[in-house]
Parts: sequence; structure tokens; C-alpha cells
Amino acid sequence: MLELFLKVILYSNLNILAIFNHSQTSLEIQMKKISYFLFFLLLSCSVFAQSNIPRIAIIPQPVYLKQGSGYFKLPENITVHAPNSNEIQSVISILSQRISPATAYHVSTTKNSDQASINLIINDAYDSKLGNEGYHLSVRDSGVKISANMPAGLFYGVQTLIQLLPKEIESKQLQGNIIWQIPLLEITDYPKLAWRGLMFDVARHFFTKEEVKKYIDAMAKYKYNVLHLHLTDDEGWRIEIKGFPKLTEVGAWNVKRIGEFGDFIPQKPDEARNYGGFYTQEDIKELVSYAKDRFINILPEVDVPGHSLAAIASYPELSCTPEAINYKVRSGEKIMDWSGGAPPKALLDNTLCPANELAYSFMDTVITQLAQLFPFEYIHVGGDEAPINFWQKNPQIKELMLREGIQDITKVQGYFTRRIEKIVESKGKKMMAWDEVLEGGVSPTTAVMSWRGMKYGIEAAHNQHEVVMSPTTYAYLDYMQSDAISEPRVYASLRLNKTYEFEPVPEGVDPKYIKGGQANLWTEQVYNIRQAEYMTWPRGLAIAESVWSEKDKKNWPDFMSRVEEHFKRFDIAETKYSPSVYDPIFKAGKTADRKLTVDLSLEIEGLDIYYSFDNSFPDRFYPKYMGTLTVPIDAKQLKLITYRGNKPVGRMLTMPIEELKKRAKL
Repeated sequence: MLELFLKVILYSNLNILAIFNHSQTSLEIQMKKISYFLFFLLLSCSVFAQSNIPRIAIIPQPVYLKQGSGYFKLPENITVHAPNSNEIQSVISILSQRISPATAYHVSTTKNSDQASINLIINDAYDSKLGNEGYHLSVRDSGVKISANMPAGLFYGVQTLIQLLPKEIESKQLQGNIIWQIPLLEITDYPKLAWRGLMFDVARHFFTKEEVKKYIDAMAKYKYNVLHLHLTDDEGWRIEIKGFPKLTEVGAWNVKRIGEFGDFIPQKPDEARNYGGFYTQEDIKELVSYAKDRFINILPEVDVPGHSLAAIASYPELSCTPEAINYKVRSGEKIMDWSGGAPPKALLDNTLCPANELAYSFMDTVITQLAQLFPFEYIHVGGDEAPINFWQKNPQIKELMLREGIQDITKVQGYFTRRIEKIVESKGKKMMAWDEVLEGGVSPTTAVMSWRGMKYGIEAAHNQHEVVMSPTTYAYLDYMQSDAISEPRVYASLRLNKTYEFEPVPEGVDPKYIKGGQANLWTEQVYNIRQAEYMTWPRGLAIAESVWSEKDKKNWPDFMSRVEEHFKRFDIAETKYSPSVYDPIFKAGKTADRKLTVDLSLEIEGLDIYYSFDNSFPDRFYPKYMGTLTVPIDAKQLKLITYRGNKPVGRMLTMPIEELKKRAKL
């Protein structure tokens, strides 16, 4: 760019000399030509200067942003002036960790605010508009100032500051020839909702302590403040509980299976049960501390009474079913029949027995230790998808119903949940559970996490429960992001543009009962941290904006343009993400004479689709999709790819014609 610019100046100057040397040209014409040249020169200088300023693409969108002209260049020795507290020192340490690898710049503190490159300021007077997590960020020629009421606000201001630096700041290696500059601007920002969460299922597949830290780091960049850890399920018990060693000796391990979860072949007696893992209590303390430094609370979940096969395989006496003595931790074989809808029919009894007093003493021990390990005010006890068919034929359950005056078997879970609620409250904590607990009756002090759509959250809010919205409609990150031909197959799809429609505070609900929103990553089909990243991003960006930014600030085309800038950051950070937003959407159909047709559409504008039916791999010199395609009679597959201009942006997809025929019911 600079070389071209200099050539233009040189060429233009030679022309000016020629103008003055040309005896036939009038002085007036000469002066006009010089004026045109000077105008072009100034315009070129402006374009050149602007092209070197990083584009502002902040996620989530700030409340207020006003950009100035010019930029502040980071000095090689970055000095930070800030109050001396442990929390703020953590903020400075994380700032250094984010800046130093790519720049090799040194970050140190100074007592002189006038000489500081970055000033972190706690407001003398509480600014009610900013609240506890808001901040004001000012970038001027003299440096950066971030002010907030609380250290959390300073931390979020730092996250925004990092996003204002060139994308290469995300690299773990030194980046040469980069001008580390920040656009001059003013930002005022604060969150819409207090609870901004991601749920990470570490039970279906185990993720190491270091992998969970990596997930926490990614969350922190986008101002999430709750990590919900799903610690127990049929496939694994992942937390050490003193006094119940078999929970981790037995319950943390199963047989590794790869394929489509839920349809694996039954386990064989001679197969090694060595796939899994667990967190010691020291591991948990380390994770809690690590998250706290990033202003993230960890919400622990122990899912009961259903989803408890790992616990029952470890301690069969927690069940009322005699066959439980032969149960093994699930590896992904079929254990539920969903053909009749919810609740499912259990093929084996994966529930803690509500009529068994041992279950309550067990849960008292578990909850006591959770309360000691996790400072967060809530403990999540699950409560979802508990089958009742084993309870229906159990004499202990029948005796319980008679003794407690329970007329309906579906209300037995309510009895169990209310007893667990008392245990949780006795430890000084608040209970949270999935929305099914509303059906059995719980006190208004129980917080509800609404996953079966928005309606149960609305119902809970009307009944004055605290609510966290996490509906499958918008927020289930285990769902396919594109067509089933290109994704690990699960039972539903959720594309990025649908996720971005998430509005956690519905109309007609008192917002004081909506604590916030959350996306959930269930990991039945997620075997490793790379796939966890792929399933989280970019949909996690959409959720982050939905729970932080005001509804009137959300704009899909603008959001998507910012997402594409963050794709570049993910590339440099070597964070895996899904490019599914570029994939076409297929709609199979048929004509009156039963010819197979296919219509294609896209989530974003400005892309072209090129295709082939001849088994070869299309590029932009192939036919471009212009409307409904009629599938050739003997074609076996439709291959296609998306372009922006002359560059491919999407994946090469192959759609089998047989699959289209199934969808068209041909």
C-alpha cells in the first residue's frame, strides 16, 4: 500500500513538472490541474491513514460508542495506574497475559497517573447507570482511561480494550510489523442482565481442568459471568465427594464408544471401563479461583432424581429397584424410550428413589460439600426428564404416596424436590432446577432454569420465581448448526440467525424476575475441547449480545459483519469455530409430475452459491444458483459451495439425492 502511494506521488509530481514546462498550456489550466492533484493527494493520505486503524467490531455491542479521529499507539513499556487491591491486580495481570505474547510489550504498574499509558479508576461516587459491571472507556492521544464502580466493570472494560486492538493481539506468538494502536473513542457500557451464562456438560464426556480453564478464558472475552458445570449424569459422576469414594472410583468411568450417541451397542463384560475422569476437591477450588479472577461464578449441578445412573451404579442402595445391583455407568447405549413423549419410559431405573431415606442422607452429604466448595449463592439440582414407570410398580413408592397423601404418581418427584430444597436452604444456598420442578410444586424461593421453550419461564416469573431463560428454541448449543449432512447428527438444528433472535426478557413479564439468560452445551456428541469450541462459537457470540446489549441495539447484518471480524480473531487464536452460517439451507420439493426439486437459501446476504450434479467439485466458474433446481433424473449427489465475490467462504457440501428424495417424500 505504501509503495503504491509513493509511486502515485512520484508520478503526479512528474506530471506537474511537465505542466510547467509545456509552453502551450495557460497558467489558469495549470493551476486547476495542480488543485486537482492536491485534492487527490489529500484524499489518498486520508484513505491510507484510515486503512491502518483497526475496525471497531465489539461483541457484545456497547450501550454508547462515539469514535474520534486518529488513534493512540501503545508504548512498548505499558504502564498502568490503578487502585491497589487483589481484584484489580488480577485485572492487570490478565491484561498483561492478553497483550504480552503477541506484542512482547512489558506491562507494569506506576503510582503516577499522569505518566500512565492506562488508567484504571474506581469511581469516587457510585454511578447508578453503570451498576456493578458497567464501565466508561476513553481512548485519547494521551492514553487510555477505564472507570467503573467496581473491579468487575474495569475487567469488562479491559475486554473491550483488547477487542479494539488489531486482531493479531489474539496470537500466542510474537507478531511482527503490527502497529499496536487503538482508535480514539468514548464508550459507556453496562449489561442488560445480571446472569449471563454458559452451561458446559462435563458429565457425558469428561473435560480436564485445563480444558475447562480454556473454556472460561473464551467466556471472559465476551463478558459472560456464570459457568454452569453439569457435573453428574448417567454417563459419569465428575466431582469427588468425601465419604463416597465409589462415586469417582466407579461412577467416573465407562466404556468409550464413538458414533451416534444413544444407539451404541450394549457394553460387554470384558470391555475396559477406563474412559472418563473426575475433579478432585482441590481441582474444584482451583477452577473456582481461576473463574473468580475473571469475574465468573461457577454454578454446580448435580442432576437428581433422574439422570443418576452413575451414582446408582456406584451405590445401588440409592435405588428402590433390586436390579440396580447389576447396573453400569452408561456409555451411550439406549436406556430411554421417548416414543411416548415426556416423561420417557425408562429401560432401566436411573432415578434416586424418593421413598428411600438413604437418598436424602446421600444428598445432604453431597450438597454440604458443594456448598463448601462453590461460593456462588445457587446450587442446581437438575430435576429434568425423570421417568416414573419404575416408580409405578414399586411398593415403597406406593407406601410413600399413601403416607404422604399423594394421589398422583407424577407428584412424587415434587415430594423429593421439596425435601432437597430444604437441604439446600439449610446450607445457606438457594436452589435452582430445570423447569419440570414446577409441575410437582416448589416454593417461590427456588429459581427456575427454563429449557423447554420460553413458556415455562414466563409461568415461573408470573409465580414470582427467579428465572434464567435457556430455551431450546434459541440457546441449545448441542443442536446442529447447519444441515445434518455436515454436522454430528442430533435431533434438532439451531442456526446462528435464530440464536441471535433470543430475547431473555419476554413481553408481559415483570423483568425483576428474569435474572438473565444462558446457553447450554450438552456433550453427548462432543468428544473433545475442539468440538466444544466449534459448537459454542459463533452462537456463543449471539447469546453474549442477547444477554448484555439492549434489544434496540441488536441488528443482524451489523452483528454478522462484526462476527466475521471475530472469525479472523479466532483464526489467529487457533480457536475452533463453525463456519455454518455460510452453508446453504436446503428445501426439497417435487413438481406436479413428481420430479425432484431443491430450493436453496442463505442466512446472510451478499453470497453466491455454485453447484454441480456431475460429482465434480464446483467453484465460481460452475453454474450459479439463481432459483429452484430440478434434479437430473440419474444424479446421485448435489455438490455446492458459497462464494463472496471471487473468494470461497463456505464449505464444500455434498447432499445425497436419496436424502433429498426422503425429505420431499418421494
